[in-house]
Amino acid sequence: QVQVVESGGGLVQPGGSLRLDCAATGSTLDIYDMGWSRQAPGKQRELVAYSTRSGSTNYADSVKGRATISRDNAKNTVFLQMNSLKPEDTAVYYCFAVNRNREFWGQGTLVTVSS
Repeated sequence: QVQVVESGGGLVQPGGSLRLDCAATGSTLDIYDMGWSRQAPGKQRELVAYSTRSGSTNYADSVKGRATISRDNAKNTVFLQMNSLKPEDTAVYYCFAVNRNREFWGQGTLVTVSS
């Protein structure tokens, strides 16, 4: 089993920045992909960004140029730096880790972008 815990959400003004942190613990030896999805009120969950163990990254079009995902494989941590935040970025952000083709999810952290 893998446990995933996120931190770093909160209230941010439009145009501001924040960083979300995520740590995976437990059976982490075979973790490959780690990343972030989000779910806005009344909307389906969408993939925001992910990073493979080898360092490849992928971003949703909605955050390209504003988000950077980084990862520390030794610590099984992944970070999402988001800049130029918009009200439409308001959502619960969930971290995930993929271990042996199984997905493990955190409880989510709320990001609210509002003045």
